[in-house]
Amino acid sequence: MADIELVDVSLRDGNQSLWGATGLRTAHIAQIAPVANRAGFRALDFSSSTAMGVSVRVHREDPWALLRLVRAAMPDTRLQFIGTGFRFISWERAHPDVIALVYQCLIRNGMDRFVVLDPSHDLDAMRATARIIKHAGGTGAEVIAALTYTISAVHDDAFYAGLAQAYAACPDIDRAYIKDPAGILTPERAATLIPAVRAGLAGKPLELHSHASLGLSPRTCLLAADLGVRVLQVGCGALGNGTSLPDAQQLVANLRATGHEVTVDDRLLDVLARYFDLVAEAEGLPKGQAREFDAAFLDHQVAGGVMTTTRRQLRELGMEHRFGELMEEITQVRAELGYPIMVTPFPQMVIGQALANLLAPGPAGTRAGRRYDTVPDQVIRYVLGTFGKPTAPVEPGVLAKILDRPRARELSVEPEPLDVPALRRRFGARISDEELLLRFGMPGEEVDAMVAAPPPVTHYNPAAQPLLRLLRELRDRPPAAAFVVEKPGFRLSLKGREGQ
Repeated sequence: MADIELVDVSLRDGNQSLWGATGLRTAHIAQIAPVANRAGFRALDFSSSTAMGVSVRVHREDPWALLRLVRAAMPDTRLQFIGTGFRFISWERAHPDVIALVYQCLIRNGMDRFVVLDPSHDLDAMRATARIIKHAGGTGAEVIAALTYTISAVHDDAFYAGLAQAYAACPDIDRAYIKDPAGILTPERAATLIPAVRAGLAGKPLELHSHASLGLSPRTCLLAADLGVRVLQVGCGALGNGTSLPDAQQLVANLRATGHEVTVDDRLLDVLARYFDLVAEAEGLPKGQAREFDAAFLDHQVAGGVMTTTRRQLRELGMEHRFGELMEEITQVRAELGYPIMVTPFPQMVIGQALANLLAPGPAGTRAGRRYDTVPDQVIRYVLGTFGKPTAPVEPGVLAKILDRPRARELSVEPEPLDVPALRRRFGARISDEELLLRFGMPGEEVDAMVAAPPPVTHYNPAAQPLLRLLRELRDRPPAAAFVVEKPGFRLSLKGREGQ
């Protein structure tokens, strides 16, 4: 049996799938980076434009500074960035010159492995992105083209084999991976899909990225290894399993039990898993758990991170009890829109439209006849082809209802996106390229808050968090005459001076 390499997704996709992309801060990542560097991973799935936006918006931390910090701590491991189409942070389509600047800045700050993913499998756009990356980083930048897996009437083995042939013919694409964001790739389908894709790739390496949402991917990964896939993607400890990727330690054990060699340091893998478990306990975050098969996923195909966000949004709207109804509406909307693959930004569009349909008041409290009365701009842009041509035609009645409105006519003649000189005129000539890109993709007040924030903490001890939390709570309480800490075998009593 052949050697198998691992790509760890804990810091990016694991965090996004299980902790809503908000669980990890600079301190968490900086503390464990030196260990991850020595663990023997082929690469670390490190960031995306979405993750960079969360760093700014939620934590007020500079994602470019974090990248530089981790690059210094991980000199021996490739750091991976995943891009989805010609966009950066926002959903708006970016000018090609802006995308070129994005990749120049990523490479300049330490990123060296790039997943090129177009949600519509637009081959021209993917080839253009790969060319931009290679021009920015030369042979040192590794480019991986995504074959994003879904189930529909059009996404058969021949469809993916054709994409693989196009990737094989592109000199700027180094390798490919099957990306299964909803975890719906069964071993049975993998048995025909993987050989077809490998034949199309004509010798270019193939990797597998399959989420554990339905409990299928641990078995699918084992079969993939037998079928010649040499790189598998995993999560560690609390950031594996569940809606993340298969648990690294369990998959390594299973691969070795079936005769494969896995190039990873078991001791350091255990340190990583234990660290993320302790972070979860200290921060009150959920741990990934093995999942049971849920056939409904095969219809709505909502991936882990999006599912977490959707449940939270319904809870905030007081509509958590309508979750099942929303999932049914998502399935119907996806079919009507031509089966868009449920990968950013399409899940947000489909779910947004489904929620609008669900909220539409109809006769006697029903939704009959009122669906698509409200259509978000991004869904209109999707139908207009802004994000690429839909793989299958949009249902004619839905298409007519979306396009027969004034807003659709307005969006059909939108101006071209701003190029870099225009962004400089808007945001200022003196700011760095990195800050310029953040201001391009985000509200100015969020970037202002990040710039004004103090430097982030770069060390983290999970065991100290309960005490630190207690001290912060005491700091925020009114002054007290006495303070007592008591537990079995220990009592500390502090009293203020008379009159204080």
